[in-house]
Amino acid sequence: MNRKGIWVGSSNQPFSRKIVRDTMFFSVIRTILAGQPVDIAAVSAQVLAIVFVILCILPLHEFAHGWVANKLGDPTARLERRLTLNPLASVDPVGTVWLFLFGFGWAKPVPVNPRYFRKPKRDMAIVALAGPVSNLLAALVGAVLLFAMLTLAPYNGVTSFIIKVFSYYVTVNVTLAAFNLLPIPPLDGSRILGAFLSDRALAAYYRYQNLFVMVLFVLMISGAFSGPLYAIENVLTRGISWIAALPFRLFGLL
Repeated sequence: MNRKGIWVGSSNQPFSRKIVRDTMFFSVIRTILAGQPVDIAAVSAQVLAIVFVILCILPLHEFAHGWVANKLGDPTARLERRLTLNPLASVDPVGTVWLFLFGFGWAKPVPVNPRYFRKPKRDMAIVALAGPVSNLLAALVGAVLLFAMLTLAPYNGVTSFIIKVFSYYVTVNVTLAAFNLLPIPPLDGSRILGAFLSDRALAAYYRYQNLFVMVLFVLMISGAFSGPLYAIENVLTRGISWIAALPFRLFGLL
């Protein structure tokens, strides 16, 4: 409990992947079909958080890829005017639908040409890592604001709803980071893994990219991949929660 008696979870972690998973629209649809009640406030908070992520954070994710690539010598994204935070340049309809349904999705990838890099595999891994890092930084900012609400704002119906929005916002960002870190083509994690593979192994790895995508979708829809993904999310969430809560603990607010 914090000083107001508001439960903030273990390790000062006031957001839960389980809560978000249970209120994603895929789960909401199943709940409705089962004739069970739906938490309208929670769903509304989720919608606001996801809309903000789509309009602001997914463009930031792609901007991070393009900006780092430009710094490493690849001007492709800049020349094609993809170094922008304009959501119209980044929103992918299918990725948006998946984000609403399952809590993870994607945007239109910025173009990257590894031929411009001095060390293509290493630099490509750095560019790939920039996207998930941007999500984690966005989650950290949201977590700090969430703890500020929990410790400083008067607790009422309005602040309770805002806290839900921040909680979903943080968790969706962590989910996007964890999802993109999976070492499966064409996710960012595959580019990071590629830095440690030989050229021959890397070519074989990407030869079956389309098959990997199909298998990934089946595993995610069936829930078979939720365990490994949740493990990554849990580690990232605990780290972000600990860092965000630190200044509030130092001042005795938690």
